[in-house]
Amino acid sequence: MRGLAGKKVLVTGAASGIGRATAARFYEEGARLILNDVVPLERTELQAAFPERMTYVQADVSKPEGFASLESAARAEGLDVLVNNAGITRDKSLAKLAIEDWDQVIAVNLTAVFRLSQMAAAIMKEKKSGVILNAASVVAHYGNFGQANYVATKAGVIGLTKTLARELGRSGIRVNAVAPGFVLTEMVRKVPQENLDQIAGSTPLKRLGQPEEIASVYAFLASDDASYITGAVIDVNGGLVLGT
Repeated sequence: MRGLAGKKVLVTGAASGIGRATAARFYEEGARLILNDVVPLERTELQAAFPERMTYVQADVSKPEGFASLESAARAEGLDVLVNNAGITRDKSLAKLAIEDWDQVIAVNLTAVFRLSQMAAAIMKEKKSGVILNAASVVAHYGNFGQANYVATKAGVIGLTKTLARELGRSGIRVNAVAPGFVLTEMVRKVPQENLDQIAGSTPLKRLGQPEEIASVYAFLASDDASYITGAVIDVNGGLVLGT
């Protein structure tokens, strides 16, 4: 991708899944990484994978102290691209969904996206350029049983993305979202295999996605090749929504 070498990129939720694949793709493109997750660095494979051009911040993005640590690292390193990838699920049907599960998912999947975007925008405005990329989801388009909290956050991310694109465009900052379908991550692998087979069968491409396929879209949107794209939600779901 054009224009990614030397860029300072912050990826949250980077220890595994789509976040890990996204970090790898930006690293391959020559970017300088600020990676975040809640697990200690020694319990990840990140140091071995990225022996140089990488700073790791162990932090919970939903906690004030976690946000402060990320803000400190971003200001110290500089920031050209923010990938708001961190996300959790606490799935239960409406009748069984506790307020604690609602609040926790909102805090990580939506409030943290807002706070980190606000922080990134302040840094990026100083040089009048930057890219903010947010993780939405295919379920934001049509809902999903037992995921009222998760779906609400991902629909909120889409609305936030479009609003920030309007507000920040004049400062040279582009804001876009990526809405993955069902991708073979640790989170999705917890779903019973028969359910995964059913999902794959209902997808026009007849398979689930790979984390690297989402990472490539993030890399494109962050690059100069996407310099006239902002306020977009890119669906990467193998055509799953076509049947809804």
